[in-house]
Amino acid sequence: VQLQASGGGLVQAGGSLRLSCAASGAIFSINVMGWYRQAPGQQRELVATITRGGTTNSSDSVKGRFTISRDNAKNLVYLQMNSLKPEDTAVYSCYARVIPVVGAIYDLRGQGTQVTVSS
Repeated sequence: VQLQASGGGLVQAGGSLRLSCAASGAIFSINVMGWYRQAPGQQRELVATITRGGTTNSSDSVKGRFTISRDNAKNLVYLQMNSLKPEDTAVYSCYARVIPVVGAIYDLRGQGTQVTVSS
């Protein structure tokens, strides 16, 4: 199973970006999906999560600006980022709690996509 994130880039402060992450492989279902970010020299931060049923949670630093959503049929998760600030600059990676076709449930984190916000 793989997670592939896309949609990062360079944007000016106040702008918007939409990240996408696709899960592929031998997946029976995905329970929780989410996004992490890590800025240089800083600890990884859990930005937002969404359950299969649509319950969301997000960090205080992005509340009111970022929105997480998902497409269960396509195993996709999105992160709509509005009112971006320079401090949002980081590598963003997606996360999934995978229920595989065979085997035990496990957590997976994909490759990141760079988001750079200029002031």
